[in-house]
Amino acid sequence: MSPPADLYRRYLAAVVRFHLVAAERSGLGPTDYQAASLLELDGPTTTGALGARLGLTPGSATRVTDRLVAAGVARRVVDPRDRRRVLVEHTGVLPGGLEDLLARVREPIGDGLAELDPRQRAGVERYLAVAERSFREALEDR
Repeated sequence: MSPPADLYRRYLAAVVRFHLVAAERSGLGPTDYQAASLLELDGPTTTGALGARLGLTPGSATRVTDRLVAAGVARRVVDPRDRRRVLVEHTGVLPGGLEDLLARVREPIGDGLAELDPRQRAGVERYLAVAERSFREALEDR
């Protein structure tokens, strides 16, 4: 295997391990942790749509939402555009110690990206977009 491929696999292993440990330390399960992250990134959504993003059944998505609400990480709100629908949204609250742990990686990664010239940053952004789409699409026809 080529050195860039080795580096990529080590990078993915580090990312996965970091987030599994972050979930454990925050008191959330890995699926709940991922759900909270998606809510923070994408904003309010229905429980069903959140579940679809995570590959969950409707019942499992409801249980994830229940746990996030109980943990104070999410809340259910009435959809302002359709008062018959209920959305789940991130509260902005992160479980104990999670903000500090995330800062320990966000800051140096942000600093590293800031050191890149605009062309290099554009290359990283293109890579991340292609990688995200590739991983997502690989699971769509499972």
